[in-house]
Amino acid sequence: MNRRAFIKSSSALASAAMLPGIALALGDPKYDFYFTRLAYESGNWEVDERMPANVLNSLIEYTSLRVDIRERVVPLSDPAMLTAPFCYMAGHRLVQFTQQEREHFQRYVENGGFVFVDDCNHDIDGMFATSFEAQMADIFGDDALQKIPNDHPIYSCFFEFDGPPRTSGELNGWGDDLVHEYLKAIEIDGRIGVLYSNKDLGCEWDYDFRNKRWLKVDNTKFAVNIVVYAMTA
Repeated sequence: MNRRAFIKSSSALASAAMLPGIALALGDPKYDFYFTRLAYESGNWEVDERMPANVLNSLIEYTSLRVDIRERVVPLSDPAMLTAPFCYMAGHRLVQFTQQEREHFQRYVENGGFVFVDDCNHDIDGMFATSFEAQMADIFGDDALQKIPNDHPIYSCFFEFDGPPRTSGELNGWGDDLVHEYLKAIEIDGRIGVLYSNKDLGCEWDYDFRNKRWLKVDNTKFAVNIVVYAMTA
């Protein structure tokens, strides 16, 4: 199924065909993009409650994507997640997929889907990080999850970044007291299928979108890059 997503930028309008196997918003042609949060049985997936609305507001503000303003919460075990253009997964606790969750995650990623996974602990040795990375190794292989270089196209596909932006949690010594200078990813055929962050970006963007006017720099701009990459790469 092909479609074109028109993206506003300072230089030109970018467009790309829909990736094979990923359908429009559950058959609704009114939208180019909707935000899907993955619910999974083992952990506390219901985090960063204001983040999706904030990110969706930024997509409306900066791009020409036709955006559904509703967050959609879909169980990973539900086949409906296989049609999503973008999925978000986060938490603090154990990640241990059921057989159905595992099968859907693998099928979605290998068929061209995009999952942004964020560790809310900001801790490379915490429960979420260690258990999620173990799940990825089990599904995709021990070496599948790799650091991505800071000149990766995800950092320049819309706004320009020289790597992942630092978060207030990192700068305030939250979690493992490290500033993570990189993100990790699983690439399928040269394209990111799983983007993985220990930076707790979800909490960084977890505020009422109307409060962005108080920020010197809109910190959700990198979220726009993530979505644009997911939709056009």
